[in-house]
Amino acid sequence: MASSFTKQFTARPEHIDVLGHVNNAVWVQWMEQLSVEHWMTDADPAHVDAYIWVVTRHEVDYRGNVTEGDVVSGRTWIPEGPRGARFDRLIEFTGPDGKVKVSAKSTWAMIDKESGRLMRVPAEVAANFIEG
Repeated sequence: MASSFTKQFTARPEHIDVLGHVNNAVWVQWMEQLSVEHWMTDADPAHVDAYIWVVTRHEVDYRGNVTEGDVVSGRTWIPEGPRGARFDRLIEFTGPDGKVKVSAKSTWAMIDKESGRLMRVPAEVAANFIEG
């Protein structure tokens, strides 16, 4: 059973909006990068070859700001098993002050690469990601 996955992100000049903070669209890009890297790191290579994931929904709460040069720690985990082809992934980004700056819940759906169709998540695929 896999636990959470963590990655560091540094706010660079191109990530900053007119208010001097990391832009909302950048947070979503970081959410996707964190999630995909979790899949690529913990999934069975045969599953990576056979399946791909797509986002069907994001719910994002912005709790604080991050400015240029700040390093945030992104953490993602899957709190419970899939519902058919979908499961929810939780994400938090913690700032240099130790406070959660962004939290999110993303719903992802699994697609069979060969057919291009949604498919029910097999238990052996989910097993490496469900946090218990």
